[in-house]
Amino acid sequence: MLDALAHLFSYVVQPCYDLTGSWWMAILLFTVIIKVVLLPLSLWCQWNSIVMVRLMPDLNRVKVKYFGDQETIGEKQNELNKKYHYHPLLSLIPLAVQVLILFGLVEVIHGITDGGAPGTEFLGMVPAEDGGLSWVMPFLAALSAVVMGEAQNRINPLQREQSRMEKNSTNGLSVLLSLVLGIYVAAGMAFYWICSNLMSIAVQALCNVIVKPEKYVDYPDLKATKDELEGLNNLNARKTPWYKPDPLSKRERQDYRRFFDTVNKHIVFYSERSGFYKYMQGAIEWLLENSDIRIHYVTSDSDDQVFELAKTNPRIMPYYIGEKKLITLMMKLDCDVCVMTLEDLDNFYIKRSYVRKDVKYVFMFHHMTSTHLVGREGAYDNYDALLCAGPHQLAEVRRAEELRGLPHKELVKCGYDLLDRQIAEYAKRQKPKSDKPTVLIAPSWQEDCILDSCAEELVDALLGHGYHVIVRPHPEYTKRYHARWEALQSRFSKYPDDELHFENDFSSSDSIFDSDVLITDWSSIFCEFSFATLKPCVFINTAMKVGNPNWKLLEMEPVDISLRNQVGHALDPADLDLLPGIVSEMLAHPEAWRKKIEDVRSKLIFNLGQGGSVAGSYLLECVLDKQNSRKEDDSESR
Repeated sequence: MLDALAHLFSYVVQPCYDLTGSWWMAILLFTVIIKVVLLPLSLWCQWNSIVMVRLMPDLNRVKVKYFGDQETIGEKQNELNKKYHYHPLLSLIPLAVQVLILFGLVEVIHGITDGGAPGTEFLGMVPAEDGGLSWVMPFLAALSAVVMGEAQNRINPLQREQSRMEKNSTNGLSVLLSLVLGIYVAAGMAFYWICSNLMSIAVQALCNVIVKPEKYVDYPDLKATKDELEGLNNLNARKTPWYKPDPLSKRERQDYRRFFDTVNKHIVFYSERSGFYKYMQGAIEWLLENSDIRIHYVTSDSDDQVFELAKTNPRIMPYYIGEKKLITLMMKLDCDVCVMTLEDLDNFYIKRSYVRKDVKYVFMFHHMTSTHLVGREGAYDNYDALLCAGPHQLAEVRRAEELRGLPHKELVKCGYDLLDRQIAEYAKRQKPKSDKPTVLIAPSWQEDCILDSCAEELVDALLGHGYHVIVRPHPEYTKRYHARWEALQSRFSKYPDDELHFENDFSSSDSIFDSDVLITDWSSIFCEFSFATLKPCVFINTAMKVGNPNWKLLEMEPVDISLRNQVGHALDPADLDLLPGIVSEMLAHPEAWRKKIEDVRSKLIFNLGQGGSVAGSYLLECVLDKQNSRKEDDSESR
């Protein structure tokens, strides 16, 4: 077969030599002819690459949803390959063809050089055997591979979407292959390889014109899914250089081992950050006071306050597990009850236990508002029980279950322990000594919030009316949009601090509870403010924060909307000239607002003042039920 190929190639090379009078130019023309003949194959591979890029958004979503579960990801990827008719091995065909051409061309080159014709001496030199000037060929071959790799990273539809590691692997292999080939074959062969590498760039550009990737690929969707997957891959990214030991990694490994070395874990709490302890605090404190149960507390925050609390209470067992390692921990979880404030259990990368199917998963709300507006649809579907703050959450979840044909979860009329503690703490606070009423502006951090849409107009409307105005941004806003925040402060820098204050220290909530009126947009901070202090809010109608586009299907108005005119006054940004009058009215009738808000609070929140004890007693009952059930199973098996 190789002899036949060599014979065929000689019929192409010889006329090229006759035309040009140079064997080097003959090899160059031969390469051009080969690229033209193989153009249909190149177009076929181009389409296969585009198909792979088309399925990438779906594949990225699979990798996010089953993050860490390589077996399931592999199965889903095979399903996607079949669905999109993608053939992974097709990309190897051009390489196989190139190898056949190389073997055939070897004989042609030998035939040219063996005769010793003038001008063919260098053509037949092999660097590994002849050395000298011929060593320039491996260098040029490797350089051509570098140029080709850089170009393909930019214009090849598949290669430009690959990760840096994949690109480096592909290009590194190509450079190494070109270098080794240039060392062990004749210079004429290496010259063909150099020409082939460089012409591949032109062929790829032509393929992009004939079969345009933009016509078939949804690039915005691809970017969105890539960003989401990249964010997941960057979880717990190493903070120290590779050559230095990472103390957090060592601590995580030790805590991970300690967690699984501990047997008979009855209840496990998981906290994303230190700030989430406050939502579980009442239940944990009740369990510590009313039972002998051990609290296994997993947190992804190495500085979580729970580590300090554990020093004075040996029944709190804290573990630092970063978000990436958490994926594996949750898959292998072995306990009776798991309590979390994390939405979307089993919808994305945090899964229910694979090793124990009877773990009872309990969701603890970290807000008092509705379940179907801000949260994703299906955010609570995979929990066994929800500790509802009020009747609205219970009714919304039941309605969603009916509409979507879901089995009924256990819905507990719990209450909201954080609010209970805030009410108690506020009652103990001393009234701040101030000659001026305090108006607090505390918006959300979403795009088009107050600080982005109407901050200057709002502040201008309040100044000069005898108020002490405080602007307290969401901490996430200052982190993401620091330049905007600095520009706003600079705009009002001429005003004294007792008239206008920009808050940059978020360690204290004093400004929230000491203010007389709160101005916000769609932030849930209004619940803490109004229901703890019984003071009113002004709501600016900026773009609404919506996480579930299907929220209207429930035909139930979210309390995020209905409360706006029950505990305060909603105002369009175009009507900010009315703001001073609204604030003045609120300050003039504090008792009327107090009674109105107190009435709303009593109807909205279950078990006011007892949220922690209700949650704690329910969780203890769940643990005891699991233990009793296990004893019954053991006695029956005997």
